[in-house]
Amino acid sequence: MAGKPFRWLWASSGLSNTADGVVVVTMPLLAITLTRSPLLVSLVSAAATLPWLLLSLHAGALADRHDRRRILVLTTWTRVAVLTALVLAAWLGMLTLPALLAGALLLGAGEVFADTSAQSVVPMTVPRERLGDANGKLVAAQTVGNNFLGGPAAGLLVGSGAAAAFGVPALLYAAAGVALLGMRGRFRVERPSTLPLRHDIAEGLRHLWNHRVLRDLALLSGMLNFANSAYFAVFVLWIVGEESRVGLTPGQYGLLMAALAAGAVTGSLLANGTARRAGQVRTLVTADLAGGVLLLVPVLVPTVPAVGVTAVFLGATSAATNVLRVSLRQRLVPGHLLGRVNAAIRLIGMGSMPLGAAGGGALASVAGLPTVFTAASALCVLAVALSCRSVTTRSVAAAEAASAPDLGGERLGGPIEETGAQDGGLQGETLGGIVGREAGETADPLQAIGHRPGADTELARRRALVPLRGEDGLQRVQQRFRTAPRLQQRTQHGRDQVVDGLPVA
Repeated sequence: MAGKPFRWLWASSGLSNTADGVVVVTMPLLAITLTRSPLLVSLVSAAATLPWLLLSLHAGALADRHDRRRILVLTTWTRVAVLTALVLAAWLGMLTLPALLAGALLLGAGEVFADTSAQSVVPMTVPRERLGDANGKLVAAQTVGNNFLGGPAAGLLVGSGAAAAFGVPALLYAAAGVALLGMRGRFRVERPSTLPLRHDIAEGLRHLWNHRVLRDLALLSGMLNFANSAYFAVFVLWIVGEESRVGLTPGQYGLLMAALAAGAVTGSLLANGTARRAGQVRTLVTADLAGGVLLLVPVLVPTVPAVGVTAVFLGATSAATNVLRVSLRQRLVPGHLLGRVNAAIRLIGMGSMPLGAAGGGALASVAGLPTVFTAASALCVLAVALSCRSVTTRSVAAAEAASAPDLGGERLGGPIEETGAQDGGLQGETLGGIVGREAGETADPLQAIGHRPGADTELARRRALVPLRGEDGLQRVQQRFRTAPRLQQRTQHGRDQVVDGLPVA
């Protein structure tokens, strides 16, 4: 499917995410040995995710200016240094709650830059039509590392001491950094911006805000992550320890993470096939709704078997939606903006997590853990219901058509910077027919996107209404565009560009 760069990226991702899995489970387990306060325990999760709120936009702008592989290498070795410092603190008996919070904050900052660059470099390592498969493999590797390997290992390592729990992930990050050296080549956009950083950040934010599908999906992610962070920030108090309702040991908690991973691997590998059969929007909505409802099970049935089965299904739904959202985003966003738009989306999605974690801890202190879990489930269901009003099969299909690069392998007029030049992934069907059938009437599919009218929209409309079934029809359409008046415009990069009868926006 892909060459050596992707294989090395895949290997590095598996190693670094195994380290992430150890750290994510280790932090709250060590925190509850230092305090039983729900608010203080939740602050550990809040500290780990706070950098998304503070640094994500800058991380995206830098990913669009510099070599993305080099950013990955630098942030990976920075995390090695942070964990080494925590190992020394544990050996010296200086591992206090403030030290734990500082470590979580620094590791979270490294994650912001690493994950933003990693998502943005994937389209540089695989053909665009294989992005779904590549992301499925990456999410599977990430899930296996985070939960199936890292989670259970953390439960055992914490029992051996804090130094071991931090030392093993340090070694894993080091191995991931070495694997990245195998990614030979240049992983930087062709013409990086030389304008002030704030201009680049604003450009990414504008693109996201003006693209209704991406904007509403980002808002949905923010609400879901807020709810889930509130839930899982205090979940360990509900299921781990003799005073908890379920009564798991730290080792059993690690096995619960393995059950979560087993479902996630299955969900990530089946996501694309399920979406092709049932439709990607229908699959996204169903999985998100199921995930929200499943959050109630540990409250209603606080037993080990029920919690274990729930973890499997939660993992499957979460991983499947991650694969579909990331692949859709990579198809819709132009390459030179991908880092910034990724960062803007993750600012909303990940930036809501420290707020949710802190809110969950505060609510649990006042109203109890069951109240937090019930409220989180209700918020997830509400968020999905609200998103269904704008993120529909019609709007997503129209957005993909607007970003399609060509018809039958022949580009119409070169790159269009406003909407991007991506593969819409629609084959064997007329988009106009899809839209009309979904809406019950013949409609303009470009109205669903939210772009301003102009030459780029007109070109996208032509693409969207072309029947893609049948070679004869395709050849007639291509011939019609070839015989259209050809205009020569000056692009924003100063090059001459020939456009089929349309000015460049």
